[in-house]
Amino acid sequence: MGETCLSVKPRAGKTVLDQFRQSGSLKCLFPRLPHQGMEAVLINTAGGVTGGDRFSLTAAAKPDTHLTLTTQACERVYRAQSGQVGTMRSHLRVGPRAQLDWLPQETLLFQGCALDRRLTIDLASEARLLMVEPLVFGRTAMGEVVTQGELTDRIDIRREGGALYLDALRLTGNIAAHMARPFTGNGAGALASVVYVAPNAEAQLDPVRALLPATGGASLIRPDLLVLRLLAEDSFALRQSLVPVLRRLRNGPLPRCWMI
Repeated sequence: MGETCLSVKPRAGKTVLDQFRQSGSLKCLFPRLPHQGMEAVLINTAGGVTGGDRFSLTAAAKPDTHLTLTTQACERVYRAQSGQVGTMRSHLRVGPRAQLDWLPQETLLFQGCALDRRLTIDLASEARLLMVEPLVFGRTAMGEVVTQGELTDRIDIRREGGALYLDALRLTGNIAAHMARPFTGNGAGALASVVYVAPNAEAQLDPVRALLPATGGASLIRPDLLVLRLLAEDSFALRQSLVPVLRRLRNGPLPRCWMI
């Protein structure tokens, strides 16, 4: 169980911490950065998520700030007891002219997992967003196959209260068999969703497509909204394609914990 609430504000041209509260096993660290933005690294000291666990994150980037949220390592979702489901709720708010980079590392699903996860992002006018959600279905190098599991995942992004992007995914039972189907995953063991909301989204479409493998695709939903979906054999192959895309959209390096 764990909960973290934080907000950032501008001060003298930099982004600084405004309010912060944490409890339980969801902790947060704030590395010192050479630039003016702020980075918050989420740490699950419980080591993973299992049935009955509840985790909650609330974060707000006030006007004219730049906040990056990431995780220390991949989030592991372990076997759950029958009838029990782990829940993760993240609610992010981005103020006018603020930028939020939601860059968690992979969520790794183990055999028998049960997870209900929801990400809600509220954008103000002129707010910018870079969001990624990578998923990995078992550790391929260890020969793991997820033949029994449950995943409910929902991403809801709104601007000024109006719907901007909605993505819902539900996998139950033999997840490996679901992902093996030609029109689902064609055997992929990992996937990632990327959403980029910015005035230059349209200009990024062709360069991003040039970075994608045959198992990835990018669509311009509207002039300021670029959406990507990427499939890969495993987490290693996923990162090989995903990291260059994120670096381009971020216009800079990823958080250091991504490189460790």
